[in-house]
Amino acid sequence: MSDKTGFIYDESYFWHDTGNGALCLRPGGWIQADTHSENPETKRRAKNLLERSGFIKELEVIAPRAATREEVELNHVPSYIDKVKELSDANGGDAGEIAIVGVGSYEIALLSAGGALTGVDAVMSGEVQNVYALTRPPGHHAEPEYGRGFCIFNNVAIAARYAREKYGLKRIMILDWDVHHGNGTETAFYHDPEVLFISLHQEFNFPPDRGFVEHIGEDAGKGYNVNIPLPAGTGNAGYLYALEKIVGPIADQFKPELIIVSAGQDPSPFDPLAQMMVTAEGFGKMAEAVKEIAERHCDGRLVVCHEGGYSTAYVPFCTLRVIEALKGAKSKVEEDPYELVIKGLPSDVLAAHQKEAVEKVLKAQSEFWKFNDQAVEV
Repeated sequence: MSDKTGFIYDESYFWHDTGNGALCLRPGGWIQADTHSENPETKRRAKNLLERSGFIKELEVIAPRAATREEVELNHVPSYIDKVKELSDANGGDAGEIAIVGVGSYEIALLSAGGALTGVDAVMSGEVQNVYALTRPPGHHAEPEYGRGFCIFNNVAIAARYAREKYGLKRIMILDWDVHHGNGTETAFYHDPEVLFISLHQEFNFPPDRGFVEHIGEDAGKGYNVNIPLPAGTGNAGYLYALEKIVGPIADQFKPELIIVSAGQDPSPFDPLAQMMVTAEGFGKMAEAVKEIAERHCDGRLVVCHEGGYSTAYVPFCTLRVIEALKGAKSKVEEDPYELVIKGLPSDVLAAHQKEAVEKVLKAQSEFWKFNDQAVEV
């Protein structure tokens, strides 16, 4: 097992043009246009922080390749791929519900999906033990027939299908900790017992009609779809409790051969599109927990793909802590520079209603998975 951690990025990722806007709104209407939420800066600044701190020297930098059309068709219908290319070749447009395609975005989206595929190849070949892919545009909202929520092609879903086809894997686990539900990934594997999809997300956030506890999969995939909707205000304690009580026990029974993470750093207290309280240190602990699962079951094979996260100031520090955890080493950035602002928040307190939300999932999934010691003192 390699002790190397890979880092995948490409300058083109920062050139995907979502234009200007206000949060997720395009120009016009009643609000003066500002910077669109899904702009390059969170990702570019994450890469810059790795360089500024010197930690990038501890990583194996890997150039992504572009996914082929045939690989994208593993998850998306040809007519939708055609639509994205037509928009990209013309003046851009919307490929679905706030799924912005800029001029040239088709090629960049292929490279983003290819970054996830490159990550799979790197860990499956043993080139690295685990890898962080700073992919953009993101992917987990993209459905087979249309884009949604800033996402064009579903990078993680394509990667899982690719890993199964190329390497013959029968048990792939996808963990999505983006604050928004990974509806597109859920759709892709809702009937599939070979891909375990687990989503931790803020309840009733985007999309508001998806990600409910009772959505457990159908047919042969029943029980292999696990939604963990958490109340607004959940912080480190709630997320780690869910990982300990639900994700870990299910993974220990499923025994994944590969783990892929949709890593959205938008459950942070500074994110403009969410109301959660996971700190940079919390993200690091979450990554440590998932890394331990990978080491128990699949020789550490772990591919982490960047999804959302819209605080240009804070996402870089959250991402750094995740990558530190993957590497098992600390950077020169010893303290959270925003600790003064957030130290009074109850991020490390497990509230009763947060615990109850997790226990609701335990009850819904108890027909399919075994859980022990479900009750803890709050």
